[in-house]
Amino acid sequence: MSRETDRLIEVMARLRSPEGGCPWDLEQSFDTIAPYTIEEAYEVADAIARRDMAHLKEELGDLLLQVVYHARMAEEEKAFAFEDVARGIADKMVRRHPHVFGDATVADADAQTASWEAQKAAERAEKSAGSALDGVPLGMPALTRAEKLTRRAARVGFDWPHADQVFDKMAEEIAELRREIAQGAPRERLEDELGDLLFCVANLARHLKIDPEHALRGTNAKFERRFRSVEASFAAESRDIAGAELDDMEERWQRAKADER
Repeated sequence: MSRETDRLIEVMARLRSPEGGCPWDLEQSFDTIAPYTIEEAYEVADAIARRDMAHLKEELGDLLLQVVYHARMAEEEKAFAFEDVARGIADKMVRRHPHVFGDATVADADAQTASWEAQKAAERAEKSAGSALDGVPLGMPALTRAEKLTRRAARVGFDWPHADQVFDKMAEEIAELRREIAQGAPRERLEDELGDLLFCVANLARHLKIDPEHALRGTNAKFERRFRSVEASFAAESRDIAGAELDDMEERWQRAKADER
């Protein structure tokens, strides 16, 4: 390992040392640190989306700290150490890229993706003879997890052949949700029907080879950008958007939309 990596590991060990370590760090566990790990991964994605290289460098450091943190706690329990983590992922990359580190060949990126997924499936089969859905993390964002669950099911043939059939299912779910709303269904029932609809959307994204989480992040950013433009237009007239008519806001929204074209 590099000198700086060694230094980071030593810093983490010092923070977790019962003799002179940080009280806060000493109180932490895998469970309490996990939310920070997820948060840091999102902050890395945010820096990438904004193409902010200085921020990306900082956020990658924060994410690396999370890896070192978990590895240190595991080492304290004599389970594994950072070196084992690094060795494991390096071995996995070599194993899953036989066209780079061996004699295999792949035609293109799609073929490599298929090979990668086949290797992962074989590795899962060696570990367990359970469900095709085993190993899809519960902690994933629900939209991403839905896409991965349908992908796993599709590998064993549980899938619609064409995206048109997913649209039909979406129309069915929308009709069911409308019916439940009209009948004054309780919140739990509406939540269930809305979940079915969102699951269909994730399934459609898979058929279209689109990452649903990425697509929604893009729409979130677009909405935020246009809404801020609407707010700014009212502020330029010394008006409060909260007191405006919806038609006025919609007109400004359309202008903001046109300005982006």
